[in-house]
Amino acid sequence: MDYTLEIDGTPDTIPGGTGVLLLHPSTGETDRIDTDFFKTDTDSFLVVSTRTTAREVKQKLEYYDVDEECAEILDTLSIERGYSRRSSDTVHYVAAPDDIDGIVEHIDGFLDDHDGKLRISIDSVTELAYYAGDDRALEAVERVLELLADHDAVGLFHLSEEPHDEAVVDEFRDLFDGIIDLDEDGSVDAEF
Repeated sequence: MDYTLEIDGTPDTIPGGTGVLLLHPSTGETDRIDTDFFKTDTDSFLVVSTRTTAREVKQKLEYYDVDEECAEILDTLSIERGYSRRSSDTVHYVAAPDDIDGIVEHIDGFLDDHDGKLRISIDSVTELAYYAGDDRALEAVERVLELLADHDAVGLFHLSEEPHDEAVVDEFRDLFDGIIDLDEDGSVDAEF
């Protein structure tokens, strides 16, 4: 199954099972790319947020006019930070951003429970590494990529280059079939 990709500079379609690494300097322009990733050719999508709360993710989806009927959100921050939270059919929580098993299990459950064209965004792998360490973040990404392949789904993984050693960034790059390199000025280079 192929998925349409409507992000400047990328192929028109990518096959199911593809993981795409979004390398970026800061978080400014990533919202646009993230939401473009969800807008077309999607029956259901899951946002795994290690950087913002579910409320902030909802605001982003609304601002960029993404169909929230298709959305589920996994908030990894609110419990740890003591924020109020309301679980619903579409908003879920794990205890903390370093709960790798909880995050991967939730992604697996989402992929099992939904049919059709499924997309996942992990925003961000950098935060995951900050809380859980580089090795555990790499392991988590590998596990999620396997799930995407098993379920013919696609995923977008945010990684800010600045906090990581170049060798660590290269380790992440090596895991992916597609890489979108977002420059400071908002321009995109893609390698698939």
